Amino acid sequence: MLLEEFDRRIRDLLALEAYASADRSMNGVQVGRCGEDLHRVAFAVDACLETIQRATEWNAELLFVHHGLFWGTPLAVTGIHLRRLRALLGADCALYAAHLPLDLHPELGNNAALARRLGLVDLEPFGAYKGVRIGWKGGLEQSRSLEEIARLVADGGAENPQLLPFGPEEIRSVGIVSGGAADVASQAIDEGLDLFVTGDADHTVYHHCLEGRINVIFGGHYRTEVWGVRLLSEWVARETGLETRFLDVPTGL
Repeated sequence: MLLEEFDRRIRDLLALEAYASADRSMNGVQVGRCGEDLHRVAFAVDACLETIQRATEWNAELLFVHHGLFWGTPLAVTGIHLRRLRALLGADCALYAAHLPLDLHPELGNNAALARRLGLVDLEPFGAYKGVRIGWKGGLEQSRSLEEIARLVADGGAENPQLLPFGPEEIRSVGIVSGGAADVASQAIDEGLDLFVTGDADHTVYHHCLEGRINVIFGGHYRTEVWGVRLLSEWVARETGLETRFLDVPTGL
């Protein structure tokens, strides 16, 4: 498969253009390659030297990430940025990124996958960001404790989610926005949810959540955003015949 064909299929699948106004990430091909055919595609959450090196050691022609190297502002090709680009270009490995479009995809997205993991039903879009709802909310058929849900969010990782146990002990309604979305807790309070799940912890929302009587799980930015990348890796292998591999490089944050 040519890189251009891969790009077209991912753009159609994730509707990259539809969210361009809300996403400062350069979604799509961030670094090209001289070679033509793709045979191996590595997938990771972050574009960093470790994932680039692991991808190229596996002889991947493309590294697909959720967090790329370009975020809509000029960046000098020096220091760490230079070393990352040199590693890609030296191995003729392309770099592809999908940020918000992968967060909000209804089947392969980080938030939809995490909602399924928790067993949520009657899902509705949730969590407005620049006019786009990037998360999901839903109900549990049977109530669960905060600790039980936290274990599901952790997905067997070494990181222990941080908890704000400020809401009801028996949880029936949950809102999810992966990554750095602590400020969306106010929307979860306004919608009367029992629990809000996100990635990054933020001191500034503590008292708002306490006074709003809502439970919060800060599952870690990385741990809440492996879901879509892994699912997309499986989709690409199944639908295109390309060999894929997910590179797990947790940060503990």
